[in-house]
Amino acid sequence: MNRTALQASILVLASALAAASSLPAAAQHTVIQAENVRFDYAQVLRVTPVYQTLRATTVEQQCDPEPAASENSRLSRVVGAVREALGRERNPKPSTGENCRPVPVDREFRRPIAYDVDYVYKGARFRSRLPEDPGNKLRIRVAVTPVITPISTSR
Repeated sequence: MNRTALQASILVLASALAAASSLPAAAQHTVIQAENVRFDYAQVLRVTPVYQTLRATTVEQQCDPEPAASENSRLSRVVGAVREALGRERNPKPSTGENCRPVPVDREFRRPIAYDVDYVYKGARFRSRLPEDPGNKLRIRVAVTPVITPISTSR
């Protein structure tokens, strides 16, 4: 290494040491404290599912039954009318497709997307929304952090 490169390296090192010595003592020594965390179980009191409602409309073919030629008697028409009025027509007549029409049919689907969970831990009640039903016990994370008041700079 030549002499000018050595002098430049010493100059950089000296300026770094001078800058470090001008910092306050607290900034020179940083202490990283381990987090005060532990895990425990809470008793689940109630689980309420949160539902998403989906609506869909489809078009289906609806066909009216065709009357048979033998049903033209008065007695069969009266019995058919009574069954239809009571909603108990057991065997609707098959359709040939001539009297069919498209009909929109609305359908509604509900599915659970989350769960509101009420639980108690050390006498205190809590509520959280979770993606799954936790069952009777809920594993929780307990963290303790001290409250530090800022030091007043004015005297």
